[in-house]
Amino acid sequence: MSANYIVYTDGSCLGNPGSGGWAAIIIECGTGEVKELHGGERHTTNNRMEMTAAISALQKLPTGVKIELYTDSQYLKNAFTKKWLANWKRNGWLTAQRKPVLNQDLWIELDNLIAVHEVEFHWVKGHAGLNYNERCDELARSEAARFKNH
Repeated sequence: MSANYIVYTDGSCLGNPGSGGWAAIIIECGTGEVKELHGGERHTTNNRMEMTAAISALQKLPTGVKIELYTDSQYLKNAFTKKWLANWKRNGWLTAQRKPVLNQDLWIELDNLIAVHEVEFHWVKGHAGLNYNERCDELARSEAARFKNH
């Protein structure tokens, strides 16, 4: 796939649950333009922040573009690459253990966004020195700390 955009995402939580932050970096392949997005919540989980980062980035992109999305979250990547999401939907939003799927609201939002883009997921090892992944981590941790003090 020849991507129109490359996206890096990360989420952070001080305590899990606790105050959280998310960050996404969008790189437009044609121009090299780089945009940073970030935010947080006072009481959330790490997984919700990982998902929020991806949602926030995908919402900013035009419909129908090709995106390579890099995440250090196996939870986020595997939901799409291992068809977890498709199985959850087919099973009435129940896991293989017949328990309600956590974060269903965000999965539905992500599913709707993925449907209007061509997204290829890539897992990257966190804290391994990849510039954009490290920058996302820095921004997400900073947001989590900011919300802890509110």
